[in-house]
Amino acid sequence: MASPDIRFPSIEGLRAFEAAARLGSFERAAEELNVTASAIGKRIAALEDLLGTPLFTRGPKALSLTATGKEYLAQVGAALGLLAAVPLHRRTAQRAERLRVSAPPTFARQILVPALEHFTAAHPQVELEVVLSIPYLDAAATEADVEVRHGDPTSHAGLPLLDEQVLPMAAPALLQRLPALAEPRDLREAPLLRTPLEPWSPWFTAAGLDWGEPALGTKLVDLGLTLEAAVSGQGIALARPSLARHWLATGALVPLFRVAAPPAFRYYLLPHAAQGPAAAFARWLRGECELATQAAAALVSGRP
Repeated sequence: MASPDIRFPSIEGLRAFEAAARLGSFERAAEELNVTASAIGKRIAALEDLLGTPLFTRGPKALSLTATGKEYLAQVGAALGLLAAVPLHRRTAQRAERLRVSAPPTFARQILVPALEHFTAAHPQVELEVVLSIPYLDAAATEADVEVRHGDPTSHAGLPLLDEQVLPMAAPALLQRLPALAEPRDLREAPLLRTPLEPWSPWFTAAGLDWGEPALGTKLVDLGLTLEAAVSGQGIALARPSLARHWLATGALVPLFRVAAPPAFRYYLLPHAAQGPAAAFARWLRGECELATQAAAALVSGRP
């Protein structure tokens, strides 16, 4: 039995170290293990912290092992070889490929999850895990293989998703209680729902209105909650049609006016492994986003 003062490193950390040392870069190790280069870096950093010594010399060129790293690599290689030789560790069936996907809540609920069966049916070997991030706090799940973010377009290096514009929409019951909304300036006395994730300023500018952000009413720090508040007749929401497709299709929400505007913030797909399940999922997700925007555009094309 091991001494209680021994701290064992994780298998993931050891595999990341061995692959990076053998292949000479975090990126190549990430491709082999079907994770992101960032995940490889975090696993190796955790391993170095546990050991209390650096294993790599990081520079502008390829990674190089420290003296301790070279000695440790031989030991880790032998240990992993022993574990790989255990018969119970070998599967006769096709090995499941794990894939962790991180996305903001409303994107996950309205875009990702409704279509997820299409991906899982086409890739039964992928063991998929979906976790939620928090856009307003810029908090992402750790070590996600595929990550969707919502934020400032200039702050992300990934590919934009849901290429569409935002427009006001409201529940018919609310519109019946309000004076007729014939043109954008009629919104002056209407209850406008507030969220820092979808500010009204871009749409006000597109509508020719020199107005500041609404100052009254509850502030909802979630796009899904904002849409739910609109559906319940609490106010008028500024929203992407793709995220409101279900309610637009059932008539629970109706679009207002012809004016639309680019959103202040965008959804982005961050860099991921170029091969394996992460790449397959990213291709599928881009296609689903295109279908969602096309379907949403058809729903609002007949707005007055």
